[in-house]
Amino acid sequence: MDLGFVGAGRMGRPMVRRLVRAGHRVRVYVRGVQAWEAVVRSGAEPVTSLTGAARGVDAVLVCVLTDAQVREVCLDDGGLRAALPAGAVIGVHTTGDPRTVRALADRGADVVDVPVSGGPHDIEAGRLTVFAGGCREAVERVRPALEAYADPVLHVGPLGAGQSVKLVNNSLFAAQLGLLAHAAELGRRLGVEEAALLAALSHGSAAGRASAAAAARGGVAPLAASAGPFLRKDLAVATALAGELGLELGPLLPAVRCLEDQLAEGG
Repeated sequence: MDLGFVGAGRMGRPMVRRLVRAGHRVRVYVRGVQAWEAVVRSGAEPVTSLTGAARGVDAVLVCVLTDAQVREVCLDDGGLRAALPAGAVIGVHTTGDPRTVRALADRGADVVDVPVSGGPHDIEAGRLTVFAGGCREAVERVRPALEAYADPVLHVGPLGAGQSVKLVNNSLFAAQLGLLAHAAELGRRLGVEEAALLAALSHGSAAGRASAAAAARGGVAPLAASAGPFLRKDLAVATALAGELGLELGPLLPAVRCLEDQLAEGG
């Protein structure tokens, strides 16, 4: 496939490397010398404009950090849409408000929302999880690119459903970290070291990805500090959307607040 890529950062760079290795032709929008050099080393072609990244492609993948950046890249005049060929798909990896991708579709673009679960190590291993929202035909058009670094690629519903699933996923993950912080404190009061507790829990009925990740990081606090910036922004979106619908996070809320306390203690 001929692909454009915007957002070759912590997650985007390994995605670009995997896309090139899979035989796709990739043009990457870059700003800065370091990013340019990294893209060249990956075998992709760096370009200095959004229109350059979009011209003549089958799809453009957007992997910027925030929902506001997605709007800037995709919705502002003179952005990606201006040069996007008819029939090309915009795939938005960034986790954000489902209404953003719907607004982009309302402007006439073929869009799929494809937020991800996992980290750079999962991308390098080709086992990133993608929650894909959009019409099935559009998802299938971009699937060959996504499968260069993702397995599974899960089609979870219409446009915006991918974002909704990811927001629920991250709300639950944040609550699990909050519960782990409580559990670690209980263990300490019972005389069990946190490292020993987390290692033991990984073999018990309480095992899960959150506890395994905390054990690998050396404790709940280091994992919370690492994941905190990403969870904070996603929890803000999830909480705002729930509030607009007259909902709350329910039983998740106390655990999420415990995680927020943990993050505050860590600075």
